[in-house]
Amino acid sequence: MDTPLYDFLVNYAGSGTVRAHMPGHKGRSLLPELSALYSFDITEINGADSLFEADGIIRRSEENMSALYGTADTFYSAGGSTLCIQAMLAAMKLEGRTVIAVRNVHRAFLNAAALLDLEVKWLMPRWSGGILSGEISLADAEELLRSTPSPCLYVTSPDYTGHMADIRSLSQLCRKYEAPLIVDNAHGAHLRFMQEDMHPISLGADMCCDSAHKMLPALTGAAMLHTSDAHYAGMLRQCMSMFASTSPSYLIMASIDLCCDYLEGEIRRDICRVIPMINALKQRFADRLCFVDGDPFHITISAAESGLDGNELAQLLRENGAECEYSDSDLVILLMSPMTAETDITALSAALENALSAAVSGAVRDTRFTMELPRKAMSIREAFFAPCETIPVGEAVGRICASVKVPCPPAVPIAASGEVIDRSCVELFRRYGIPDVIVVKQQIQ
Repeated sequence: MDTPLYDFLVNYAGSGTVRAHMPGHKGRSLLPELSALYSFDITEINGADSLFEADGIIRRSEENMSALYGTADTFYSAGGSTLCIQAMLAAMKLEGRTVIAVRNVHRAFLNAAALLDLEVKWLMPRWSGGILSGEISLADAEELLRSTPSPCLYVTSPDYTGHMADIRSLSQLCRKYEAPLIVDNAHGAHLRFMQEDMHPISLGADMCCDSAHKMLPALTGAAMLHTSDAHYAGMLRQCMSMFASTSPSYLIMASIDLCCDYLEGEIRRDICRVIPMINALKQRFADRLCFVDGDPFHITISAAESGLDGNELAQLLRENGAECEYSDSDLVILLMSPMTAETDITALSAALENALSAAVSGAVRDTRFTMELPRKAMSIREAFFAPCETIPVGEAVGRICASVKVPCPPAVPIAASGEVIDRSCVELFRRYGIPDVIVVKQQIQ
């Protein structure tokens, strides 16, 4: 497949043209190791197109990507899936819809809801594996869709542990109530190219975001916004421009452009190469570690159910040359991709072996829990922009959560902006090592 954006940068870098334009480095790096990257870093000069008014090389590359994913349209983001989430929610705001969201949203969702002053109804999953993952009840989803005027449904799938929702059934349910289905598919850009196509657009979603940098060979910040509905194609790019920088990175965009060629020619081969190696690794440790089912590139270890402390296991892996994606006391997430090399799997296997030989085993722990939705006292926007203060978690019971303070990754909220922090929230804050919270200054009477 042609790579129009990347080809333009290569030709321009070799043209010898005097760069009487931004950026100020003029294609020259202070370090020789970065000289090639700097030579490709340009702005919207003649012939380079413009991301939010794309009708040239960027548009041609987006059309290539759209054809690969089978979408009505696809738009590039140099601001990660965060920008795509903002745009999808802005489109729902333009339509006057009420957003029903499964609770394990990323912090980017809450920030966008505050900026857009969205009314959000929360769909609480049946929690498993802590706040990161849970099962979505179709009955609960239908009840909210039935009782909500002009609804849309927002789902994170795969979630941070790799667990995937039943997007096909949810999309059928949403069509019954004429509700758009929006999917945060940041961890699932590869799903279109699996032996069984499991991409949200293919399963009936109206819109979804893919973080190309999470699972594909693209630079950090590379993402794509897809829609299956031509109705939204006309508004999504404009919605993106509301939040994005007017100087998007051409290096990031070129890395997405190069992904087109990779997706067309190589990714299926790499998927078939890597997944058996991952499965073999899991089989090797199946008698000592409990693995969580889900996307095959997420090696999610339930440390609690394995009689281990997840943070201790992550540190032992680190000492043996393997850095994990995420850990807490209950979980360790090791994120692979179609680009993972056989040597990586071999080294990870050795690191796991050494780590387990040094780990302290204890009692198996049940990670399931029930969390009631905290009481809402203010809108998300009101709380987010209210005068606030940071206080210790132990003093937070009865206070209104202001902006959400959770680590990223995974950036999943325990109490959302505008909700009253209760004892259950405090227990979860402590469980995830969060020492203080940001609350609205005025206390509830």
